Amino acid sequence: MANILVTGSSRGIGASIVSALGAHQVIGHSTATAEGRIAADLSQPGAAEQLWNEALQALGGRIDILVNNAGIFEADPIEQDHSSWLSNWERTMQVNLTAAAELCRLAVLHFRENKGGRIVNVASRAAYRGDSPQHWHYAASKAGMIGMTKTIARGYAGENILAFAVCPGFTMTGMAEDYLSSRGGSKILADIPLGRVASADEVAETVRWLAIDAPASATGTILDVNGASFVR
Repeated sequence: MANILVTGSSRGIGASIVSALGAHQVIGHSTATAEGRIAADLSQPGAAEQLWNEALQALGGRIDILVNNAGIFEADPIEQDHSSWLSNWERTMQVNLTAAAELCRLAVLHFRENKGGRIVNVASRAAYRGDSPQHWHYAASKAGMIGMTKTIARGYAGENILAFAVCPGFTMTGMAEDYLSSRGGSKILADIPLGRVASADEVAETVRWLAIDAPASATGTILDVNGASFVR
């Protein structure tokens, strides 16, 4: 049985990931206090380290797998004043990339002391194909996550520290539902050859496989879950 920390686990993909990993000892995370989850606002400096330390304590001093799923998707139109645009950019980078990087660093250092471990980062199709004109920051943060994942995989495989990423397209969560409705759902679906958006359970199963069953030689793998709306 593995000890696992999953960030952003209060709803949507994160909640489905926790359910998919139910055979293991899982500690979740959310911005508000809830049973089975540690509260941490990842937009705030120091929150990621505090989350890691509290999870480590709750799991008896050992974490085997880190799943970075926490993220925000907030519009940042270029037409607004510069300071507002920059503030929104930095908030998204802090939550989506910097906090994830802090947790990856702490995980790698911990895994070195425990003969290995796994990291699964939940990125996005936007890392490769970009996003809307209001979401430069979101696409950039997810592209950064992919670069970080590949670097970790290449740098630490010899120490049995493995890193993977998942790139969902639209996934049926509250966040995606709002986005679909705002941009014309039928037009979005027409761009997905499968004819529907992914379910949270499909993304969660992909994460579960990478976290638990993927062979070590697959380290560095980036898996797409987007209904063939973007293929590489």
